Amino acid sequence: MDLALASTFHPRLQSTHFRRNIPPKLLRQKVIQAAQKKIDGVSDELNSIASQNLDHAPARRRVRSAFANVQQQLDHILFKMAPAGIRTDEWYEVNSEGQEIFCKSWLPKPGVRIKGALCFCHGYGDTCTFFFEGIAKHIAASGYGVYAIDHPGFGLSEGLHGYIPSFDAVVDNVIEQFKIMKGRPEIRGLPRFIFGQSMGGAIAIKALLKAPTEWDGIVLVAPMCKISDEMKPPVPLQQVLIFLSKLMPQAKLVPQKDIADLAFRELSKKNLAPYNVISYSDQTRLKTAVELLNATKYIESQVDKVSTPMLILHGAADRVTDPRISQFLYNNASTNDKTLKLYEGGFHSILEGEPDDIILTVLNDIVSWLDSRTTLK
Repeated sequence: MDLALASTFHPRLQSTHFRRNIPPKLLRQKVIQAAQKKIDGVSDELNSIASQNLDHAPARRRVRSAFANVQQQLDHILFKMAPAGIRTDEWYEVNSEGQEIFCKSWLPKPGVRIKGALCFCHGYGDTCTFFFEGIAKHIAASGYGVYAIDHPGFGLSEGLHGYIPSFDAVVDNVIEQFKIMKGRPEIRGLPRFIFGQSMGGAIAIKALLKAPTEWDGIVLVAPMCKISDEMKPPVPLQQVLIFLSKLMPQAKLVPQKDIADLAFRELSKKNLAPYNVISYSDQTRLKTAVELLNATKYIESQVDKVSTPMLILHGAADRVTDPRISQFLYNNASTNDKTLKLYEGGFHSILEGEPDDIILTVLNDIVSWLDSRTTLK
């Protein structure tokens, strides 16, 4: 879920704070991380653990470990409906940049033949753990090997938290890691699909464009593939962001707006989001904002080259990533095998924040689409 994504390009960026010259004192000062809100229903000790600085992976790994049992007991359909017998595995791969990348897989219970592989790219600020655990288990129970990584700088992978110095490097890491996973014996020779959510949709599309023959299809949920005109900062402000990103790329100076209300339609599910304790929800780092903006510009210009079977799913009332952009992608992709599903009244997090029946519908739509494109050997 890209709870911070829209604010990266929000009109609030056009405030006088950014139109005026930023005082040198502000440019020199160390940006202090905003105090984390207290998480209801957990002990003071756990709140203390959750409030520590998460800039680096070891701290995020400690926090995730401390909250593992708490997360599994949350009252959410993704946790309550988790099928039994799913085989899970977690490990780290050192990528070509020398970074430890967190990897995870979910396989059907023993005795169930695997139909294909689904490789997941999470969204901005997120992780392939927490909510995705329930999503992955449901899809795995339907006969698929599900594989995922945390992008560098997010979740349990190494890298400065929330920092994307190069979007292309994130894409190249996805290609590198999933190439390794696709060689695993349990899925060798089976159909393989790439699955991206929000910013992960942009990553998946660009990975597909770089290596189109590596995938038998792409699944996109609320993809970030174009910034709508009303969300895009004016050209002069874009130039300011680019200039500042060269001076202080890691600085958290892009205003952050709390848009959880826009992502989760159900209040009870929105209240569970803080339990995703290793997510990045602070102000967007300058270089990250510029990289995301440039990535969407590139993808917007290249969507006509998408020739792989494609499923796009989007909440019709999403105000984080505009469903009209998914319509744009659907209209312009060159593939003849393309499906667009819009869910009436749905917000951004259609797999996490909607009423239970909608979440199950979206999951079943994904599985049905995969089933129609796989054949057991």
